[in-house]
Amino acid sequence: MNLLYDAGALVAGERDDERMWARHIKALAGGVPPVVPAPVIWQVWRDGARQARLARLLRGCLVEPVDQTAARAVGELLGRSRTSDGVDAIVVLLAARHGGVVYTSDPGDLQHLAGHLPNARPFTIIKV
Repeated sequence: MNLLYDAGALVAGERDDERMWARHIKALAGGVPPVVPAPVIWQVWRDGARQARLARLLRGCLVEPVDQTAARAVGELLGRSRTSDGVDAIVVLLAARHGGVVYTSDPGDLQHLAGHLPNARPFTIIKV
């Protein structure tokens, strides 16, 4: 099963949320490194000297870059959904590509965006 972290998942890890860390450790032990879209990191990274837990969480993740093709797809999804959060949009696009589970603090926003994707792979959204 693929895993994708939104900003809410990273914040939960940084706050030392036991459930989030248990999920993360289980995923890594099972050989499933979670995917984090690069823009999600900029939403939560503020001071590396004070974010040791976040840095530790990210070491186990695959960071997905955003190229021009993905950036255009984000813009098109934002247009169809009449929303403006590009970070949420890239999370949904990657979830639709990979399938699996998304950990987020914004399930309603992601569900709204997912409703505007044609032919998306099924994925599950879990609130952290």
